[in-house]
Amino acid sequence: MTADEELLRALYDEHAGVLHAFVLRYVSDRQRAEDVVQETLLRAWRNLDAIDRQHGNPRSYLFSVARNILTDQWRAEQRRPRLVQNDEAMASAAVGDDLDRMLDGWLVSEALERLSPEHRATLVELYYGGRSVAEAAAQLGIPAGTVKSRAYYAVRSLRTVLEEMGVVR
Repeated sequence: MTADEELLRALYDEHAGVLHAFVLRYVSDRQRAEDVVQETLLRAWRNLDAIDRQHGNPRSYLFSVARNILTDQWRAEQRRPRLVQNDEAMASAAVGDDLDRMLDGWLVSEALERLSPEHRATLVELYYGGRSVAEAAAQLGIPAGTVKSRAYYAVRSLRTVLEEMGVVR
């Protein structure tokens, strides 16, 4: 074991418990306190030249490092937006599926606007109107075979338009 490793082992053995108790006064989570102690000792290991055991106890240096880590963590938390727990607001908020459905509806209506009037009318009667081929043919005043043909080509055109709009599924 090198001298640096021995120094670090001695620092841990002598000061880790006291550092842990010190940090626990500022944080309530034991795991977080252990992380701060580990980070403190890691920084001490990186800066072993700053620790001179000949000139006294390095505990004040370790406490300063731990305090700086806690301060940095606190500042980082202050910059992050806080999550607010409001069950009533969450219950009244639109569900993600509703939003997805709205966006899908908007995309499809935009794509339908780009189709020919005949193709658009056929798709609206069949898919939005929920009509059968015979009912759509009667509503549009065209033969059932024409409704089938237009529906086939309208769906292909709609797929192309959606791809041009960047919709990929």
